[in-house]
Amino acid sequence: MDPKPWRDRISDEDRLLEQLNQLASASADRRAQALLDGVNELGTIADVARDRGVSWTAVDKSIKKYERKKASQKDATTE
Repeated sequence: MDPKPWRDRISDEDRLLEQLNQLASASADRRAQALLDGVNELGTIADVARDRGVSWTAVDKSIKKYERKKASQKDATTE
């Protein structure tokens, strides 16, 4: 059996990378929503960061990125 041509292998890997990127994006969204739930429960971003053992800026950036993404999706659906 001949090995798969290199062009086909590249196409296969491109499809796989696209799937992985979509999965990673969905995971980041779920994580950010969980962080927001933590803020609602504990009171502040700093409290969530302390609880998770990460910097407050990491928590803040995740939440802000998620909120910007949600806002842009909402704007796209109202146009």
